[in-house]
Amino acid sequence: MAPSSVSLPPEVTYLRAGGVGLVLDLTGGTLPRVLHWGCDLGDLDPGRLRDLRLARRPQPIGFSVDAPVEVAVLPEQSAGWLGTPGLVGNRGGRDFSTAFAVREAHLAVPQEPAPGGGAGGRLTVLAHDAGAELELELVIELTASGLVRQRAAVTNRGSSPFALDAVNLTLPVPAAATELLDFTGHHLRERSPQRTAFTQGLRMRENRTGRTGYDSAYLLAAGTPGFGNRSGEVWAVHTAWSGNHRTFAERTFHSVSLLGSGELLLSGEVELAPGESYTSPWQYGSHGTGLDEVSARFHRWMRSRPHHPSTPRPVTLNTWEAVYFDHDLERLRRLADAAATVGAERFVLDDGWFGSRRDDRRGLGDWYVSPEVWPDGLGPLIDHVTGLGMQFGIWVEPEMINEDSDLARAHPDWIMATGGRLPGAARSQQVLDLARPEAFAHILERLDELLSTHPISYLKWDHNRDLVEAGHRPTGRAGVHGQTLAVYRLLDELRRRHPGVEIESCSSGGGRVDLEILQRTDRVWVSDCIDALERQQIQRWTGVLIPPELMGTHVGSGTAHTTGRRHPLDFRAGTALFGHFGIEWDLTAASPEELARLGEWVALHKELRGLLHTGTSVRADHPDPAYHLHGVVAEDGSEAVYALVATASSELYPPGPVRLPGLDPDAVYHVRPQPPGDLPDGNAHHWGALLPWWTQEGVRLPGRVLDGAGLQAPVLYPERLVLLRATRV
Repeated sequence: MAPSSVSLPPEVTYLRAGGVGLVLDLTGGTLPRVLHWGCDLGDLDPGRLRDLRLARRPQPIGFSVDAPVEVAVLPEQSAGWLGTPGLVGNRGGRDFSTAFAVREAHLAVPQEPAPGGGAGGRLTVLAHDAGAELELELVIELTASGLVRQRAAVTNRGSSPFALDAVNLTLPVPAAATELLDFTGHHLRERSPQRTAFTQGLRMRENRTGRTGYDSAYLLAAGTPGFGNRSGEVWAVHTAWSGNHRTFAERTFHSVSLLGSGELLLSGEVELAPGESYTSPWQYGSHGTGLDEVSARFHRWMRSRPHHPSTPRPVTLNTWEAVYFDHDLERLRRLADAAATVGAERFVLDDGWFGSRRDDRRGLGDWYVSPEVWPDGLGPLIDHVTGLGMQFGIWVEPEMINEDSDLARAHPDWIMATGGRLPGAARSQQVLDLARPEAFAHILERLDELLSTHPISYLKWDHNRDLVEAGHRPTGRAGVHGQTLAVYRLLDELRRRHPGVEIESCSSGGGRVDLEILQRTDRVWVSDCIDALERQQIQRWTGVLIPPELMGTHVGSGTAHTTGRRHPLDFRAGTALFGHFGIEWDLTAASPEELARLGEWVALHKELRGLLHTGTSVRADHPDPAYHLHGVVAEDGSEAVYALVATASSELYPPGPVRLPGLDPDAVYHVRPQPPGDLPDGNAHHWGALLPWWTQEGVRLPGRVLDGAGLQAPVLYPERLVLLRATRV
């Protein structure tokens, strides 16, 4: 955020941007409190803001303190708050409760107003607790898209160590938010939604896997009852951290409801020496009408970042499900030829190219091209791939090590462990302690050499196990925090040395998807499951946070390798269309007809990716659970593409109309089926009975009618989809 001015903020500070209002109360010299986070309240002068503070001040209830209990963004027990504390720690058993007093506060305002009114801004608050000898810096920001970001830095100003156990930041939500949505999941089933009532007490989602994790909140949303994609008022937070973290919702008898988050620190993990600081993860908050608006704020903010991918996302072929560990030059050349034929633009060589790595039980850590498999090095394959006009990418897993590896035999003390025992192996591997300077330097040197020696444009960066008993040797001190920061430093340094190389965050599929890893990577691998039916839900809920261009979405083979399901090519390709499109399929075994059809889908993606990767993602609130409609609408409303998906058999026959959300209500649109997704594969079609409007002539209707009344949907077999194209007349 480029400020035009930095000034002392008023006692009641009002930030507006993108239809969102954030009112912060700085009166009394204590930490800032949020008086309002939600819809833009319009123009309010200082007098009206003072009245708002008066109107929102809680009534004293006694018992904890004889004063109103006002909860700061970092809640303190000294204010009478007896819920989850903002800062947990002690100095030799003392100073367990803080009472920060604000010393300085500065407001930075952007040079240009944000779209939709208001300019947003960034408030920086410096506070001190003289008794506890701690200093606190709070940064609270409202971005141009209406996204709230905040984080805290704690510094030990005393002469003895301070043991820090937690820093939790919060945002309040109104009492009307009585329903919660968060996520669970597992390998091959990432980001499964779950809804619960927002009742009195604490709902805590803790992740202790050492990575973002499958069973993490991902996004924790609170909303009015029954909130949907396009309806209901919603408030949501995301914890931007790739290690252990907590995200929680809390409602207390003080008439306080809040969403909070922070890093989950293991016992003894952070001890601040005199002068040392700890900085919390960023907490992100989004408000909107329906989940679509909540998501749009995240997507627009991500797209505004200077380093956000700006070139067309290359259609990618990954070799994993095509060849697994069978790295044979001639076979891979034939696969590359087939990939180029259908229009792929990037060819990624997956696991098995290095050291003794002929299976998943050995070789991790030995990042040297295997002379056994590649006697002439990688050059012949890379030359063949680049000669076909494709980029070359390669798989790595730098954070892990096999005990059966040259590196482990040479440096067994580089393996993370606690006490005198190794953790139990997972996938036959352990974790390499990158917080150890020698290990960090070794891995950096190996990856730097790999990227300097070969014309590699892309790293598929994997992370295939949870961190169990992850300690720094020889002390065995808990090390997830240090490991997470070390991974960030490694990625940052590699990007500095090789700015043209793109990196994908893969972690046993989609086990590391968060906004902090995406500050250093260019896309995420959504899931190891490429079954198109499973992917419909996995991609839908991954996209609630991140935009389509950052989601790896591949076309798998006719039989899904992880579920055994069979799906027609059009369903597989139409599912992969709405992301960073790719292929994970042995194309040398595909028929000429399949290759031709896949080529049509690749061509369509190339035609549409300018829309798909810049437009607004939308989802209809369709009453039929068997049918789902989602799409992308251009920011200027000029065009849109939608997918109508049947995940099961409908109770209605034929199904009812579907609405097309997100269009300009006053514009007229030409709506028609979009080839190659224009064949409604269902019984009615086979009887020769098509919808009257289901032709390239289509219909021409205003956006208000298309969203308000909708179009009759075609009958589809289960696990089929069709595409609709809407163009402003």
